[in-house]
This record gives sequence, C-alpha cells and structure tokens, in this order.
Amino acid sequence: MTKVAVLGAGSWGTALANTMAKNGNQVTIWSHKAQQAAEINGTHRNERYLPGASLDSSLIATDDMKLAVDGASIVLFVVPTKAIRMVAKQLTTVLEELNQQVILAHAAKGLEQGTHLRISQMIAEEVPAKQYTGLAVISGPSHAEDVVKGDLTAISIGSDDVAAAKALQQALANQNFRPYTNSDLIGSELGGALKNIIAIGSGMLIGKGYGANAQAALLTRGLVEIRRVGQALGAQPETFLGLAGIGDLIVTGMSPNSRNYRAGVALASGKPLAQVEEEMGMVIEGVNTIKAVVDFEKEFDLELPITRTLYQVIYEGKTIDQGITDLMTRPLKAED
Repeated sequence: MTKVAVLGAGSWGTALANTMAKNGNQVTIWSHKAQQAAEINGTHRNERYLPGASLDSSLIATDDMKLAVDGASIVLFVVPTKAIRMVAKQLTTVLEELNQQVILAHAAKGLEQGTHLRISQMIAEEVPAKQYTGLAVISGPSHAEDVVKGDLTAISIGSDDVAAAKALQQALANQNFRPYTNSDLIGSELGGALKNIIAIGSGMLIGKGYGANAQAALLTRGLVEIRRVGQALGAQPETFLGLAGIGDLIVTGMSPNSRNYRAGVALASGKPLAQVEEEMGMVIEGVNTIKAVVDFEKEFDLELPITRTLYQVIYEGKTIDQGITDLMTRPLKAED
C-alpha cells in the first residue's frame, strides 16, 4: 500500500485518485474548496466534475493540504496550468513544515503563458530539489469520465527517474488501467500539451460538417507538427508514436469528452471564444498553448501550418472556412 496525495479535485484528479484508492492505496485528494471535499467524503461523489460517478469509499478528501500530504510518498499535481505555481509554492511550505521528501508527479497538460515552460519545469522552479526524489508526468489517451467507469485504459508515465516512474506505475495499475513507463519527460509533457491545439481544429472540422477523411488528415498532419516542436525542444521523436503522442492525440481529437474538441465544435457554430470558455466552465488548455507554439515556430524556424492557421482563426479573426481553404491550397510537397 502506498500513501498518495492528489492535489486537485477536478475530473482527472478525482479519476486518478479513485483508481489508486480502489487499488488499495491510502489516497487523500486535496481541494481548495471545503464544500467539494465535504461532498466527496459524505456522498462519495463529485457531481460537478464527474456527474453520476460513484467514488471508492476509502478515498478521503480535504481542503487542508498539510493533512493530505502528511506521510505521503507520492504527491500528484492535477490542477490547471495557471494554478501550478501557486499550488507548488503552498506544497513547498507544507513539505518544509513536515520535513518530508516525496516523489512528485503531475497529470496537467499545458505550457505556462509567457515563459512557455513545461509543467515539470514550473514545479522544479518552485519546489526545492531536496524535497523530492523524482519527478514524473502521467500522459496518454485517458478521459476521466471513462476511467472512473472502469473502461480499459492505457497511459504512459514519463520520467528520467526510473524509481519514481515505477512507484507511480504500481500505485495505478489494475486490470482496467495499464500504465507504461518511458524515459522521455520532455516528449511526454509536450505530447500532452500540444495535442490540445490539434483537437480544437478537429472539433472545428466536425462542427463545419466535414467527415472522417478530413479528421484523419488533420490529426495525422497535426502529429507531424507536434513531433517537429518536440524534437526542437529536445524530446525523443519515438515518444510521439506512443501513448503520450498519437494515443493522446486520437482520443482528444475525436471524443466529445474532450473539452478542446468541444471548444472547436462550438467555435465552428459561430460562438465567440469568450462565450465558449464561459459555457465550458473548465480550462481549455489548447487556447493558451497555441500562443506558445506560434512563438516556437518563429524561434526554431519550424513549419507549422495547422497551428499557425488555428492561431489566426482564434486570435486574428480569420474565418474557419478561409483557414481550411488556405491549408488545402498551399504549394504541394512530399509527405514528411
């Protein structure tokens, strides 16, 4: 049995915490909202984020981070990118008070606005190295709504620390949830962040009435762009052919459970971005990540036509129809 603290009680944090609790681990999930923690403890449900799902009775929730982290050997961040630093600073104070060293992991999928840093880089800047033994990321094709129902799921745990990856692997593994490990932390994080951009485009295509041919073309060529960015930033190219790359791209780019996909569909219907974000009620990570990737395109002299076109549609007023035409009528070339 492993004691685990999960920081963040949204849909994905709750699903991962529930999986580990069902496996017999001692799991406490931290929420910044006392009312949400009380609901999980009192009803074994988290209706706002996972409506109708029953949670394991052993899962404990609290709004006291110190209580959640005390004695834990693994601390898992599952909060939006914009909240990572704030939560990491709070965790640093808690770990200092407890004089405790842990394995740190995260399951967030984005890049920091302004700095364009990956999540692990943000955490490493805020939490002193003496307070953790390893840093890992959970990535791969995994919608929380399906995981909590026990749907068959395979994910990848990326880390350059083998012991950290294996500890997380053991805590998560069961007959319905199969975690693999890989040594490419950079590629695992970038695959999880960049696929959100392509998923928005996929939703736009479906919202405009296009079919499987168009969707498959976009996802395939989108993967090429993800790989180009990844390699420029030091990732291993083979990572993007695995669960953290193509696997995550497929599920995020094709499922109505994906908020980025749903955002694309809504934008295709003519709704303005502000309305889509308000109606979604959850962070649409791809909307912010696309700004960073356009900067990478310039910095590393990359060819990213899909990403650039999506940026023009979302932020510069280009119509989706014109964006599609521009992409389809570019100069012809060999596939790469």
